[in-house]
Amino acid sequence: MTSRLHAIVDGPPDAPVLVLGSSLGTTGAMWEPQLAAIAGRFRVIRYDHLGHGRSAVPPGPYTIDLLGREVLALLDDLGVRRVHYAGLSLGGMVGMWLAAHAPERVDRLALLCTSASLGPAQGWRDRAATVRAAGLSAIADAIVARWFTPSFAAARPEVVAAHRAMLTAAPAAGYAACCEAIAGMDIRPDLGRIAAPTLVIAGADDLAIPVEHAEGIAERIAGARLAVVDRAAHLAPVEQSVQIARLLLAHLDEEER
Repeated sequence: MTSRLHAIVDGPPDAPVLVLGSSLGTTGAMWEPQLAAIAGRFRVIRYDHLGHGRSAVPPGPYTIDLLGREVLALLDDLGVRRVHYAGLSLGGMVGMWLAAHAPERVDRLALLCTSASLGPAQGWRDRAATVRAAGLSAIADAIVARWFTPSFAAARPEVVAAHRAMLTAAPAAGYAACCEAIAGMDIRPDLGRIAAPTLVIAGADDLAIPVEHAEGIAERIAGARLAVVDRAAHLAPVEQSVQIARLLLAHLDEEER
């Protein structure tokens, strides 16, 4: 199938490929703080989830399976067979699905501030209903407050404002459908099938997806390693961009050793 995802590609065309999946409510622009460190080493593909950014917003329902298959179609369209994959939050959920269901496509895997099962399901359905009725502005302040630590928000208000604008620009229908995909998700039974070398990263101050979710993922994936980043909330690659880039490069570069 032809992909319905929008993507931006940076870096040398003959370099190893790294796909970056962003969080619910953001676009591939979320990863810009990482580019200076990684785009010289990798061909970086940053995509917008279905229903987000410049990607298509088809009618629901959405599932993690659907979001993952759209990424596979994107790779097919780009002529890319095998990739490294790093995903934050919803992007990490898609990454787990890809590594479990299309293992021949994923070389090394990094899962950031994510969960294999994020209940209660009704909370996600209620959020979807609120967004459909009142738009993303109705929830934006509460969501963004969990994206960054208070100290970072006080020091970098322009970054917080830019990400709030990214969230409120998301199509309400696409955001709501992705909320319902998370409501119906339970990837835990699939984690034992993941063979790709995996790094799991958690933000020590992440209130949206606390550290224990990362611990549960790392325990279920054979050989997975866990790193907890201090002074980081949910959007850890934005708040602690240098440390996250170092962790990603150390993990991905192991292939060359």
